[in-house]
Amino acid sequence: MSLKHTNKTRLTKPTEKISCILAPNPSPMTFKGTNTYIIDNGELAVIDPGPAIDEHFNNILDLVGDRQVKYIFLTHSHVDHSPLAKKLSKNLNTPIYAFGGSNSGLSSTMLSLIENGYDSGLEGVDYEFYPDRAIINNEKFNLNGEFISAIHTPGHMGNHICFQYDKILFSGDHIMGWATSMVSPPYGDLTQFMNSCRVLQKENFKMLLPGHGDPVNDPKERITFLINHRLERERHIKSTIEMGPLTAMEITSLVYTDIDPALINAAARNVFAHLIDLNNRGKVKFLGAISEKTKVCMNL
Repeated sequence: MSLKHTNKTRLTKPTEKISCILAPNPSPMTFKGTNTYIIDNGELAVIDPGPAIDEHFNNILDLVGDRQVKYIFLTHSHVDHSPLAKKLSKNLNTPIYAFGGSNSGLSSTMLSLIENGYDSGLEGVDYEFYPDRAIINNEKFNLNGEFISAIHTPGHMGNHICFQYDKILFSGDHIMGWATSMVSPPYGDLTQFMNSCRVLQKENFKMLLPGHGDPVNDPKERITFLINHRLERERHIKSTIEMGPLTAMEITSLVYTDIDPALINAAARNVFAHLIDLNNRGKVKFLGAISEKTKVCMNL
């Protein structure tokens, strides 16, 4: 398979059976752009069609050619991953498989925040997305006698799923090599994120293919690093709260002392995610309704 009409530098081959098409949507949140993967072992499966950009849509069609695609899989429904799915599904006459719509898999705490009018934060949620077929955890899909396994990994988003094929994990935005995953309430949940990381840490993957950035060739080391990074951030946040009741933004300004000002709101969302997790575990308490603007103190 090759791209006939467009920039071939957008096409890479992580393995003999897997192609990656880079979408032209670079940004501070998406790095070089969104990775769309196509597995070809005699049958075809597409993972994460990506953003609704005509150039990217045409690149996918060029690579597929006149062959039938058996599955369109979605890791999650952020606007850099899912909007092209419906158009691609209609063009290829292929159903879309995902865990569910954008509210699927959310904890009761996060659903309560949404019900109380808390917005989606900095990451664009595809509110209109819903799959043709909902996936269940550990479900397996036959692709020409080989199997793609779905692992529900909520955290970055409640409906986030990773897909395993031949000891390779398509890790979506849960595990990436270029950055830590953004966990932004109410659709992101740090309690779920850490639990999902520990599930993946037990496995022996030979490679991770993330939603953004290059392949990760040391999966267990990377997953362990991300867990430890979050635990270290938690220790720093807890020691800061011991100074006295503080809001998420006040904590952020004390913890992230050398951050680019353009990223301060994203950092505050991450701190807020930590505070909700610590509250869930009884380590801190909000002095009022759960909110970025509510002061938090240690739960002694």
